[in-house]
Amino acid sequence: MGVGKTKRMPRAVREQQMLDAAVRTFGQRGYMAASMDEIAELAGVSKPLVYLYLNSKEDLFTACIRREARALTEAVRAGVHPGLPADGQLWSGLRAFFTHTARNPDAWTVLHLQARTHGEPFAAEVAVMREEIVAFVTQLIAAAARDAHRDPNLPEREVAGLAEALVGAAESLADWANATEGVSAKQAAATLMNFAWAGLGNLMTDRPWTPPGEPGAEAVAHAAGQGPTSPDRCRRRPSSPRSSNRPSPAP
Repeated sequence: MGVGKTKRMPRAVREQQMLDAAVRTFGQRGYMAASMDEIAELAGVSKPLVYLYLNSKEDLFTACIRREARALTEAVRAGVHPGLPADGQLWSGLRAFFTHTARNPDAWTVLHLQARTHGEPFAAEVAVMREEIVAFVTQLIAAAARDAHRDPNLPEREVAGLAEALVGAAESLADWANATEGVSAKQAAATLMNFAWAGLGNLMTDRPWTPPGEPGAEAVAHAAGQGPTSPDRCRRRPSSPRSSNRPSPAP
């Protein structure tokens, strides 16, 4: 491609054009199949200019991961409204997550599939983003649990596993939603809320599930900080979360 096609513009703007083209190419063709020639052509610049700005294919891919990871974490944080009850905060955060991944499917493919399957240092870059999101979700769940139990000293480690499970489920569901025609971000978020909040809501009201009469059930309950398992507790019907803002499955 001739240099004559390259218009003069601020370096920062030109670099974002290159990253846009790279995310699209990496997302649709994969890291190994993507070429610097097609990235340069899509960006409307010469290949030497891509190398001048971003050094190498590896550095370009890393820059894509960092930009898209930052965009995703910022979208989730901005989507959560602190004044809402616990389920409302989680619902708004999940909607923000699924909205962003639906609007940016190539970026999500780069983060969740391409970066994780091509080894270090790419996987490490994504791990940093994931740890930040898990820590944020842990804080949300911990704050809700402390409020529900009126216990300001409830340690975050007791809900860290729940946050890990929730983030993992959201990641898998985003893949499914993006690959399934007709599934909206709202529907994906509602699916996960209906799957997860019944359990979380019961935990908030101190009504955890415990193994019904299995050998070792007492040890499991004790390890989970739930106290002794009793037949009455095992038979107890789950209660609904106290908030009236539970989302129902979208039509």
